Amino acid sequence: MFRRSIEIITSSFKMALQELWKNKLRTFLSLFGITIGIFCIIGVLATVNSLERNIQNEVKSLGTNTIYIDKWDYTSGGGPDYPWWKFVNRPLPKHQEVKLIKERTPSAQYVAFRIKVSDNVEYSNKTLSNVNIYGINEDFNNIQPIELINGRYISDAEFDRGSNAVVMGYDVAEKLFGTANIAPGKEIMSRGKKIRVIGVIKKQGKQLIGGWDFDQSIVIPYKFARGIMNETRADPLIMVQGQDNITSKALKDDLVGTMRAIHKLTPTKEDDFALNDINDFSDTISSLFVGLNLGGWAIAALSLIVGMFGVANIMFVTVRERTSQIGLKKAIGAKRRVILAEFLLESAFLCIIGGLIGLTLVFGLTQILSKALSFPVFISTGYMILAIFICIIVGILAGFIPALQAAKMDPVEAIRSK
Repeated sequence: MFRRSIEIITSSFKMALQELWKNKLRTFLSLFGITIGIFCIIGVLATVNSLERNIQNEVKSLGTNTIYIDKWDYTSGGGPDYPWWKFVNRPLPKHQEVKLIKERTPSAQYVAFRIKVSDNVEYSNKTLSNVNIYGINEDFNNIQPIELINGRYISDAEFDRGSNAVVMGYDVAEKLFGTANIAPGKEIMSRGKKIRVIGVIKKQGKQLIGGWDFDQSIVIPYKFARGIMNETRADPLIMVQGQDNITSKALKDDLVGTMRAIHKLTPTKEDDFALNDINDFSDTISSLFVGLNLGGWAIAALSLIVGMFGVANIMFVTVRERTSQIGLKKAIGAKRRVILAEFLLESAFLCIIGGLIGLTLVFGLTQILSKALSFPVFISTGYMILAIFICIIVGILAGFIPALQAAKMDPVEAIRSK
């Protein structure tokens, strides 16, 4: 039985190739819908999945299991309905609140503080404008790890003293010194102060959602930063990361009580702070990409339906051309299910050929997009298996009626047809 099945599959594959070779133009035009359908489905899924993965990785880089304490609610959007009037008069996060949060929130593992301005950075006769200058405390690197390629990170002693040590972004170092490798040990100027470069951050590349953009930034200790910038005008932010066994929701619930106590809010007063959960951003992004995937499926479905009719047309013609062969097979004992299986397999193989052409086109598309965009676009193994599965299903549906017609033929009448 197994040997017979292999023979049927081999025979069907050979017939499909013969059909493709004998009527190249007709077959190509008929399979064009399958090719475009697979191209649309896999192309959209691959691109959207790669884009979503890149954005999700950027979101995760903002800190896992982390709450951002700010006066602004990040999830409220920025459109005309954004209630800015509700947030603008809220108090700004303060550095002294970091110690209080650590003392009153057992579920918090690390509490970081950050201030930021954009200004010029100078070295010798070179000046870079709009460089992000981050002032951070000791816990920042635990929540938002900074990977270096040269030099070292800021030490605890330098944080305590408010040293003028700086860790520099790759692009900043390259533009100022020609090559990033020679940056450690150099002295730069910013806001009238000399700053000593001790390390260079690994190049991150372009980011779609902004993020920290360390390539265009320098990072200095908070105690030094507050001497060169006005903290109340430097976008202060508190970042809290929960203990390993604590969920972000539990951490957020604890922080509500902590912040209300720090701000001395009575039970009747509403919160004058926002707790922005990184996980909420991730969920929002996932929901947005669901719509994009559905759109890709809708477009592809139309192409696949057109392709299905094209394959069905090929199979009807094939059955008519092989009528006498079908009659001869049935006359020597071939059963209906064998004839049915042969034509269904041939139809499926034709669709697989069209699908493979579509996958080849998608592969070319991924190469083009990977060079044009700032992130790699790839086809996962799962999507390739999905494409083949879709081709098989479409092939079976398209070839079922012609195959059934062939299986029901009377052998005598079929042999006499020629």
